Amino acid sequence: MTPLYLASGSPRRRELLTQIGVKFQRVAVDVPEVQAPSETPSDYVQRLALDKARAGLRALDGKPGVVLGADTLGVLDGQVLEKPLSREHGADLLRAMSGREHTVMTAVATTDGERELLRLVQSQVRFRPLSEDDISRYWLTGEPQDKAGGYAIQGFGAVFVSELRGSYSAVVGLPLEATAQMLSEYNIPVWQS
Repeated sequence: MTPLYLASGSPRRRELLTQIGVKFQRVAVDVPEVQAPSETPSDYVQRLALDKARAGLRALDGKPGVVLGADTLGVLDGQVLEKPLSREHGADLLRAMSGREHTVMTAVATTDGERELLRLVQSQVRFRPLSEDDISRYWLTGEPQDKAGGYAIQGFGAVFVSELRGSYSAVVGLPLEATAQMLSEYNIPVWQS
């Protein structure tokens, strides 16, 4: 079987691949995450996923394998919801999403050096109205500080989500249904024993 390499340091992506029984190794990549001025959020997230997969393949230095790269971002009013730069920025992100719906985009890319596959999965997440106390107490958990959009749906931030349309696993960081289909194109099965 062709070995699979995950070009991501995200513990959530590792957990999700493990959840569906996929064997993989991690490959370290360093891809700058900077949106180009004219780049739409969907183009940006797809480019990052492809850049990560390609960087992972280069890091294999000629060894055979399939590399999977992924990236996730939130979008509200056409603007990317970045990771909070400070406590105040994190609070501003949550205030903006309070009582509203935002889009979470996750792109997954795979490459083996001969072909590349790319999928974009979009999910809609609605937050209940948040109080200033909710926002302040959530920051103190430490959870939002390194998360795109300033929250984690798989953690304490789940209490803010009143509705989700789309893929829960994509919001966490890896759309499992799409990922399994892509891996099958390389004859990499899920539920490996």
